[in-house]
Amino acid sequence: MKILALETSAKAVSAAVVEDGKLLASGYQDTGLTHSRTLMPIVEHLFKNTDMQLSDMDAVAVARGPGSFTGIRIGVAAAKGLALAAGKPVIGVSTLEAMAWNVAHVDGLILCAMDARRSQIYNAVFEAGSGRPVRRSPDRAIALEDLAAELADDISPKIVVGDGAALCFRYLTERGIPCRLAPPHLLMQSAASVGFAAGMAARSGELQTAQELVPVYLRLSQAERERNERLKKEQMK
Repeated sequence: MKILALETSAKAVSAAVVEDGKLLASGYQDTGLTHSRTLMPIVEHLFKNTDMQLSDMDAVAVARGPGSFTGIRIGVAAAKGLALAAGKPVIGVSTLEAMAWNVAHVDGLILCAMDARRSQIYNAVFEAGSGRPVRRSPDRAIALEDLAAELADDISPKIVVGDGAALCFRYLTERGIPCRLAPPHLLMQSAASVGFAAGMAARSGELQTAQELVPVYLRLSQAERERNERLKKEQMK
């Protein structure tokens, strides 16, 4: 199965083509430019340099969240548009699950971490070593303090991955929980790993129409939180 995969959940943006667990081509950019400006040129460049077309794809996959609210919206919208234009199914992949594929070859626990601000991270825990990550926790927004308490008695080797990995690594090691950072070339989110996760999902029949694909934020945006707080104060008057 040939899959076009998109990743826009954090600062970097990438696109890749994966077929049956093999990476065929990829493009990655982390220069601070907005994803709305960079994603589609990367996709176009990918197809141009490989003599492939959107019609050659069997599905379009995207990291649907959690992550940057704006980034996720851009990626999901692009995946919907491409799938609708080509009449292809889509595969929405957990950003955290896709990150775990970066280090699925390493024995132990994979701690996926994205900085969620407010002393929290977006996190999921996976077991590795079998060539694919096996989920041990749901995707969640969790306080670093709570994650440390959860892992305190677990003696498994631990590796941390994601754009919040340094924050998580520092917090855990300062509290006596040994872990290590994924190497730099495997640390961040990538469309290739979205494609690998999507391939596994497709084999399980987890295909959607473009209309069914929705982003997953895990918590309200700042604007929504402020609105709810304002409404609550008005109701108390």
